[in-house]
Amino acid sequence: MLVAGIETRTLGLFRQTRVGRFGKPFNVLKIRTMYPQQIYGSSITVLNDRRITRSGRWLRRFKLDELPQLVNVVRGEMALVGPRPDVPGYADQLTDDARRVLELRPGITGPATLRYRDEEAMLAAVSDPTDYNARVIYPDKVRLNMLYLRNWSFVGDLRYILMTARLIQRSDDLIAPGHTEQ
Repeated sequence: MLVAGIETRTLGLFRQTRVGRFGKPFNVLKIRTMYPQQIYGSSITVLNDRRITRSGRWLRRFKLDELPQLVNVVRGEMALVGPRPDVPGYADQLTDDARRVLELRPGITGPATLRYRDEEAMLAAVSDPTDYNARVIYPDKVRLNMLYLRNWSFVGDLRYILMTARLIQRSDDLIAPGHTEQ
């Protein structure tokens, strides 16, 4: 955190408004891994994004920037497993049955998080990352989160936690447990 603060000339932590359970906004806590957004202005992050600090690349690789979200879990704003909390604007796009995703407490990890763990690289490989995210990635995340909602189990959550721990240690592909493609 100290290195992140020195590189970004901030305290090293930041809060960002996200959409929580039942659409209620809350402040997610993270270790700052990027220079302040007002410098570059996009909410989409790609691999080797110039906004990411040197220490931020390492922190993000091992998902250590997410550790302060354990405070959000203790506060009851998040769970260990569930859909990642959206920034305002994305959750507004949920329609009909997909709005049921908002019944869930957002999580630090989950099926969409695991599937798109290399999202920054995927976005870097396309000509228009914002469009690709809106047309392909975000709708698929919603689909995966709906499958998670329909198939939720305590054992499944334990599997997601174990898979996340393994992915942090290695980069082999793993398949999300208990969810079939539909």
